[in-house]
Amino acid sequence: MRRRFIAQLGENEAVGEIYRASKKSLRPNRHGQLYLQLLLSDRSGTIEARAWNSAEALYRSFEDGDFVRVEGTTQVFQGGLQIIAKRIERVSATEVIEDDFFPLTDAAIARLQLRLRELLGRVETPALIALVDCFLSDEPLMQQLAEAPAALAYHHAYRGGLLEHLVTMLEMLDKAATCYPYLDRDLLAAGILLHDIGKLREMSPETQAAYTDEGELIGHIVLGTHILREKIRQAELLTGEPFPAELALRLEHMIVSHHGHYEFGSPKLPMTLEAVALHYLDTLDSKLGAFAQMLSAGVRPQEAWSRYHPVVGRKLFRGLSREEDARL
Repeated sequence: MRRRFIAQLGENEAVGEIYRASKKSLRPNRHGQLYLQLLLSDRSGTIEARAWNSAEALYRSFEDGDFVRVEGTTQVFQGGLQIIAKRIERVSATEVIEDDFFPLTDAAIARLQLRLRELLGRVETPALIALVDCFLSDEPLMQQLAEAPAALAYHHAYRGGLLEHLVTMLEMLDKAATCYPYLDRDLLAAGILLHDIGKLREMSPETQAAYTDEGELIGHIVLGTHILREKIRQAELLTGEPFPAELALRLEHMIVSHHGHYEFGSPKLPMTLEAVALHYLDTLDSKLGAFAQMLSAGVRPQEAWSRYHPVVGRKLFRGLSREEDARL
């Protein structure tokens, strides 16, 4: 029987489907009794779910990133759709078709991998060619990059999301370099590759839905500088020449400043043209990616507005005649 995707769910419908679970937590209700809250997702979007009974046992029965079969009923809560689950049961990944759960298929990820290599192949600065080659020739790292999300929840939060984010930014770079010829295109291309590379150590490759101890204690910005320094040493061994000190400094600055503001986690504000450009390219793609996810997260069919999102402080207008996603 054809799968019913989250984006196709309406109000007061019976649900009996497999989803990918994340962000599970136990919370007390007004009487102090615990209930289970979690996020369910498939390739069409996400929806919040709650289970009132046997909450602690259910919480222990699966982990973030697992596939779970959920039985329950949809209802509207605070303007958005959610599932009240009567039963949640973990299922093996071998029982699911993974393309049903991730926006990017294996074929799409393969195309993105080729495009990444093509765009980075345009770098002409000798030291940066060697540095980029040290990343592209690291097969375990590149495989991890192909699988990693760009974030756990905010933007491109799905398998291959980080790769898609990098490729989109490199595509935008071609336009930016034409409009702003005083930018160092090679430096900015390397900065795009590097700016989120620490996320490969920040997020767990096993579940793609949790932070590692390194991620919790150090974070991807600092971890990114560690990886950069490791690859610079490899590049020096590859070329037999010292890596230019100022170039290394500019690259490291781009990593530590790419969030753009102290309150957003950047140890430094962008202080070079390429660092400023990197911040705004990153912001544009991450914001649009996040807002696109908002448009399909727990919204009833034909609903004109998305749910309110506390991170961005608003809801989004979807339109009164939004058509069903052609991918479903």
